[in-house]
Amino acid sequence: MTNHYDHAQVQEFWQYVWERDDVYELDDDAADPTYVLGMFPYTSGTLHMGHVRNYAITDAYARYRRMRGDDVLHPMGWDAFGLPAENAAFERKTDPRSWTEACIRRMREELETMGFGYDWSREITTCEPEYYRWNQWFFKRFYEEGLVEYEGASVNWCPDCETVLAAAQVEEREVGRSESTGRGSDDAASSDVERVCWRCETPVGRRELDQWFFTITDYAEELHDGLEDLEGWPEGVREIQRNWIGRQEGARITFEVSEARSASNGRGEGTEPREHGTVDVFSTRPETIHGATYLAVSPGHELADELAESDPAVADYVEDVRERDPGEVGFAGVETDATARHPLTGDELPVYVAGYVLEDVGTGAVMGVPAHNERDHAFALEHDLPIEGVIAPKNASVEVDLAADPYTGEGILEDSGEYDGLESEAARDRLLEESASIEDDVTYRLRDWLISRQRYWGTPIPVVHCDDCGPVTVPDEELPIELPEFVRTTGNPLDAAEEWKQTTCPDCGGPAERETDTMDTFVDSSWYFLRFLSPGLADAPFDADLADEWLPVDVYVGGEEHAILHLLYTRFFTKALADLGLLSEREPIRELKSQGTVLYDGEKMSSSKGNVVAPREYGAETTRLFVLSAAHPEQDFEWTANNVRGAYDLQQTLYGMAADFVEAGDTRLERRPSDEYLAREIDRTIAAVTEEYERFRFHRAATEIQELARLLRRYREYDRPHEEVYRRGLLTLAALIAPMAPHLGEECWNKLRGEGLVVEADWPDPEGDVADYRRERRLVETTLADVRDIVDTAAIDDPERIELVVAQDWKYEVVRLLADLVDEPADADTGTLVDRVLEADLEADVDRETVATFVAGLLERGSHTELDGVLAPATERSILERGAWLVTDEFDAEVTVRRAAEGDDLAGAARPGKPGIHIS
Repeated sequence: MTNHYDHAQVQEFWQYVWERDDVYELDDDAADPTYVLGMFPYTSGTLHMGHVRNYAITDAYARYRRMRGDDVLHPMGWDAFGLPAENAAFERKTDPRSWTEACIRRMREELETMGFGYDWSREITTCEPEYYRWNQWFFKRFYEEGLVEYEGASVNWCPDCETVLAAAQVEEREVGRSESTGRGSDDAASSDVERVCWRCETPVGRRELDQWFFTITDYAEELHDGLEDLEGWPEGVREIQRNWIGRQEGARITFEVSEARSASNGRGEGTEPREHGTVDVFSTRPETIHGATYLAVSPGHELADELAESDPAVADYVEDVRERDPGEVGFAGVETDATARHPLTGDELPVYVAGYVLEDVGTGAVMGVPAHNERDHAFALEHDLPIEGVIAPKNASVEVDLAADPYTGEGILEDSGEYDGLESEAARDRLLEESASIEDDVTYRLRDWLISRQRYWGTPIPVVHCDDCGPVTVPDEELPIELPEFVRTTGNPLDAAEEWKQTTCPDCGGPAERETDTMDTFVDSSWYFLRFLSPGLADAPFDADLADEWLPVDVYVGGEEHAILHLLYTRFFTKALADLGLLSEREPIRELKSQGTVLYDGEKMSSSKGNVVAPREYGAETTRLFVLSAAHPEQDFEWTANNVRGAYDLQQTLYGMAADFVEAGDTRLERRPSDEYLAREIDRTIAAVTEEYERFRFHRAATEIQELARLLRRYREYDRPHEEVYRRGLLTLAALIAPMAPHLGEECWNKLRGEGLVVEADWPDPEGDVADYRRERRLVETTLADVRDIVDTAAIDDPERIELVVAQDWKYEVVRLLADLVDEPADADTGTLVDRVLEADLEADVDRETVATFVAGLLERGSHTELDGVLAPATERSILERGAWLVTDEFDAEVTVRRAAEGDDLAGAARPGKPGIHIS
C-alpha cells in the first residue's frame, strides 16, 4: 500500500470540525446522561503518560457510549490549588496564580492536541473565586451541622513544606537496617522506618497547633458498611478503604484511677488518694483481662495532662514526646503515682504514660497484657513489668516461652478465676454478659479530616478570630473571602498580609483577625464532579435537580493511589451533602476504574528520574492507541519503542485499506461463499469489540480490530472483493477504531463516504444472530489448525484435495443429551449414561455399541467444551463451506465440505465441532 496516513495533517481539521459542530457539548435538558469522568489533573506544568493513559481511557469509553446513542457528560477541569504550585512559583520568583495559569494554558493545549473529546463549556478551575467560594460555603454549612471542630492537637508537621499534614499524607519509608534488640532471635535484623511527607519526602515531626477538622468520623460506620454495595469498584480499592477506616469489634473496659499524691508536696508518703475518675480502654480481646499488669495512656490523654500538673517527670516526658514522631519514641514511658483498680480482681495496677499508646487510636489508653500482646510485651520488658499468662494454646504440645515472646493466639483460659477452662470466644461472651465494667464496643482507625494548611495557595477558611467572641464564621454575603496579593516570605504568606488579615468581627463589630490557614486541596476535589453539572451557576454550588437526575458518576477513572485521600473524602462529602438535603445520592461513583502505571525501563515514568516520554514524541494518535492497546487499563505496562511501532502500523494499515479501496474500485457484485464468510466475520467482530468496550478491555478490542483488518486484506488478495461486503467491513473498522483513534476513524469514515461524522454515527450492529460467534470462529480456527497439523505430520508437500466431513446428526443429539446429564465427564459412568441416552429415543437408528464407543471417547477426553452446547449440524456445515476459501487460499487445494455418510471411513473420526479431515 502506498497511501500514507499523516496524523499531523488531519488532526487539526477534524478538531476544527468537532468544535464547529459542538459534538461534545451536553445540553442541560439531557435525560440522565452517561457521566464519564477522569480524575482531573493537578496543574503541574505538562501532561505526562499517566495523564494520557487516564484520559485516553475515559475518552474512548465516552466516545463509545456516544456512538451507542447515549447523551454523554465528559468534562474537564483543573485541580489548581496546592503547595507544589506555591513552591514552584517561589523557585521561579513568580506568584502561584501566574504559574498555575501558565500551566493550565499549556496543559489545555496538550489535551486538545491529543483530540480528547471534552465538553469545554463546563471547564472549572478550583483556584478561581467563583469555585472556591463554594468551598467556604460548604465549610459554613458543615460548621452549622456540627461537622467542623476547632481544637488544639498534636499534628504532623513537615518542616520543608512548613505545613500540617493529615495522617494519610504521611508515608513510611525504610531508611536502613539496624541490629534488633527484639526477643526471640539472637541475630535478627530490623528495618528502621521513617515517617516522611508524601510530597517532598522530608521527615515529619510533631507540633501542637489549633487546627480545623471535618468530623469525618461521624460517618465511619456508613463509610465502612457502604463499601459492600460498591460492586462497580475494584476490590483492592475497597479493601484499602476498609483497612484505613479500620473497623474493630471488641469491648470497652472501665478502670477506676486514683493517685496517692498531694498536689502540694509532690511524691509524698501517706497522703490521701486523689481520685481521677475512670479511664476507658478498648480491647479486641477482653478475655485476656486477668493478664493485665499495668495501664498505659497516651501523652495526649487527658489523664496525662492531669498528672503532669503535679508531677514534673510526667510533664517533662509529655512535653518531650509530643514534639517527636511516635516511631522515635519506641517503648519509652514514665511511671506515675496513679494506680488503676482492676475491674474484676480489685488489684491496683501501675499507670504509665507511654508514647507507644497513640492518642487517636481506640480510646488513647490500653490495659497492658504483656503475655498476649506484642507491643505490651515489649513495653513490659523495657520497664521490668510482670508477664502473666492467662491463655494457653488448645494444643498442649505447642511450646510457649512468655519471657521471650507473647502468645497471641486463641486458646483456653487459665489463672482467670471462674473463667478457667473456657475457650477464648466463650470467655469473651460471658465477660460481656456478666461484667458491668465490660461492654460491647466498636472502634475505627479513621481519624477526623484535618483540613488546616499553613500556606497561601488554597481556599481561605471563612472564619475570623475575635478576642471577645472567639472563632466566628463570615456571613454568606461576604463570600468569597478572596486571597490577597501574594507576598514572598518564609512560612505562611497570609500571616504577613496584615491589611488583609485585620478585619472586624461579624458578631460584635470589634477588631478581629482572619483565619490564616487555608483548606486542604482535597476539599476542592471532593465535590468538583458536582460543579461540572452547572459550572456557571451563581447562586448555588450545583443544580440540585440535575444532581438528582445525573448522579452518580457512571464511570470514574484514576490511579489506585487515590483510594484513601481523594476517594474517601469524596464519599464523605457526598453523604454530608445528602444529610444537608442537597443531594439524594449517598455514594458519588457507580463504577470506578483504577488505571495502571506506565513504566520505562521497569520504573514509573518520573521527571526526577529522567525517564519521561512526552506524548508529542510519537504523535497524539499513536500514543493514544498504544496506551490503550498495550494492556488492560488496571495493569502496569512497559513503554517500548518496538511496541509503539505496532500502534503506528495499525493506523497505516487501516488508512491504506480505505484509501486503496476508494482509488482502485475493482469490485464485483455477485455474492460468493467467501463473501458470506466475511460478512459473518464482520458481525462476529462487531459483537466481540462491543463486549470488550463494555468491559474496558480496549487492548482486546484493538486485537479484534487487527484480526478483522488482516482478514479483509487476505480477502482482497484472494479475489476481487464484493463491493457492498468489503465496504461494510472497512466502514466497520473505521467505526470500531474511532473511540480509540478518533482522527483516524474520522478520516477513514470520510474517505469511505460514511454518513455524517463517525463521532456522531451509530455504533455498528451485526446483521445476523451472533449469539454463538465465539463457537463459530473457533470452529474455523481449529479446523484450519487441524489441517495444518495433518499436512505437517504427514509431510504432504502439495495437497491437491482436502475433504472436511461433518459428523452424523445423531452425534449432535447425543452431545446435547450428555450436556444435561454430565457434571464432570471424568467421573461419569459410561454404561449408565449410554442407557439414559438410549432411553431418550434417538431419532437415528444407532446400535448401543456404536453409541457407547462415542460416549466413551467424549468422556475419555473430559472435554466440557464439547458438552457445553454445540452448533446444529447444518449450521456447522454452512460455516465450514463459507470458510473453505481460507483453506484454499492457504494450501492452494480444492476443498469440499460434506456430511458423513453411512460406511464412510471419516464418519467415525468426525464429531460435533471437529470435522473429519481427509487430504490427498
